[in-house]
Amino acid sequence: MLGLANIYKYKKATLIYILISCIVYLWFAYNLERTEALKLILLYCILFILGYQILKTSGLYTSTSLSTGFRILVIASIAFRLLFLFATPNLSQDFYRFIWDGQMLLEGFNPYLYKPDNVIHWNTSIPLAQELYKGMGTLSASHFTNYPPLSQLCFVIGNLFPGNSVLSSVIGMRLIIIAADIGTLYFGKKLLEALKLPSNRIFWYILNPFIIIELTGNLHFEGVMIFFLVWSFYLLHKGYWKWAAVVFACSVSVKLIPLMFLPLFFWWFTSTTPSNQNRSQRKWISYAEPKGLSAFAGMTKLIGFYSIVGVTTLVFFLPFFSTEFVTNYSKTVGLWFNNFEFNASIYYALRAIGYAITGYNEIGIIGKILPIITVLTILGFSFFKKNNSIPKLSTSILLVFTIYLFLSTTVHPWYIATLVLFCVFTNYKFPLVWSLVIVLSYLAYLGIGTADKVENLWIITTEYLIVFSVFTWEVFLKKRLPF
Repeated sequence: MLGLANIYKYKKATLIYILISCIVYLWFAYNLERTEALKLILLYCILFILGYQILKTSGLYTSTSLSTGFRILVIASIAFRLLFLFATPNLSQDFYRFIWDGQMLLEGFNPYLYKPDNVIHWNTSIPLAQELYKGMGTLSASHFTNYPPLSQLCFVIGNLFPGNSVLSSVIGMRLIIIAADIGTLYFGKKLLEALKLPSNRIFWYILNPFIIIELTGNLHFEGVMIFFLVWSFYLLHKGYWKWAAVVFACSVSVKLIPLMFLPLFFWWFTSTTPSNQNRSQRKWISYAEPKGLSAFAGMTKLIGFYSIVGVTTLVFFLPFFSTEFVTNYSKTVGLWFNNFEFNASIYYALRAIGYAITGYNEIGIIGKILPIITVLTILGFSFFKKNNSIPKLSTSILLVFTIYLFLSTTVHPWYIATLVLFCVFTNYKFPLVWSLVIVLSYLAYLGIGTADKVENLWIITTEYLIVFSVFTWEVFLKKRLPF
C-alpha cells in the first residue's frame, strides 16, 4: 500500500484538483443565491472541468496505481457531499414540503389527505409551520403530496435528527441521500465488475457535479430511488430475481418512475436463446434463461416478478390507503401531465403550433397525446428488443426514459439523474452532456430577459439543441439504435 508521501507524489495533480473542487463546492453551497445567474453558470462549469481533470489524473484509465486512484476518488466523492451537510438548499424549495410531510406524519396526520393550504389554518402543532408553509411556495401548498411511502419515511427520519429546526431536518435527510449514494457506488461497482465492464465508470455518476449538487445539495430523493434500482439490477444479474423484485418495489415506493420500466423485463424472463455473453458471464442464467426453458415457465417467472413488485408496493402504501387517498393521489399525479409546464422540448414546439392554430394553450389535449406516444415507445422496446442482459436492459431504459422526458410537459433538472446512472452501463454519453447543460434550465426559470419571470425560450432552445444534437449523433448517426 502506498504511504501518504507516495500518494501525494504520484497523485499530486489529482489531490490539487480535489482541493480546488472542495473550495468551489463550499462556495456553491454557502455563497450562492439562485438569482445569481452568472455565478451559478461559472461555478457549475468550473466543477465539471475539475471533475474531468480529477478523473483524468487519477490513474483509473491507466494500469498504474489503479486501486489507489479508486480509493482517492471514493474519499473525494464522499467529501464533496459532506461539504453540503450544513447548507440550506439554494436551487430548490422542495425540501420545505419534505419537512412538512414528515412533520404531518409525526403529528399523526396522513399527509395524502390534507393540503398545506388547509392545514395551516387549523393545525398549530406542526413545528415551524409558518416557515415551512411560506418556504414551500403557493404551488406546493395548494396541492396534495405526491411523494410515495418510502419517501415519506425518509422525511420522517430526517425530522428526527436532533435540533428541531429546518436545518436539522435538512441535515437528517441529507445524510440519508449521502448513504444512498454510497450504496449506489458499492452495488454499481460490483455490477460493473460482474459485467466485465470498467468499474471506474461508476464515477461518471458518483463524481458528477450535477449528481452531487442536485441530490445531496438540493435534497432530491432520486438518489435513494436510484440506489434501490442499482441494487435490484445487481440481484437480478446474480439470479435472485425474487429479492430483486422486492428491492425494485422499494425503488417504486420512493419515486414512481421505475413503474414505466416494468414492461422492459419481458424478454429477461421469457427469452429461450441467451446470447454468448450471457452464457459466459452470468450466474443468473439458471434463473432467468435456463436451457430448454419453456415459454410457460418464463411467463410464470415474469408474472411472479410483477406480482412481487405489485404486492410489495401495495404493502408500502397500505398504511395510507383510503378512497380519499386514491382520489387525491391520482389527481395530483395527473396534474403533471395536464397542468404544469417547465423546461419542456417537444411539448413547447407543439404548444407553439397550437397557439398559431387555435390562439390558446392546448396542454389539455397535448398532455393526453404525448403519454400515449410514451406508452407505445415502451411497448416497442419491450417486445421488439430482447432485453436479456443488463447492458441491453439498461440501454432500453435509458432510451425509453429519454423519450419520455423529451415528450414531457415538465422536466426538472433532477429528473435526468436516472439517465446519468444508466449511461454507466451503456455506450451512450449524451446524459453526461445533458447533466452539464441542464443548468441552463435554472436561467430559464429565472426569466432572464423578461419582466415577469416567464421562461426564456431562447435559453430552453439552446439547452435542447445541444442535447438533441448529441442524442441524434449517438443514437442514429453512429448506428447504435438497439433495434
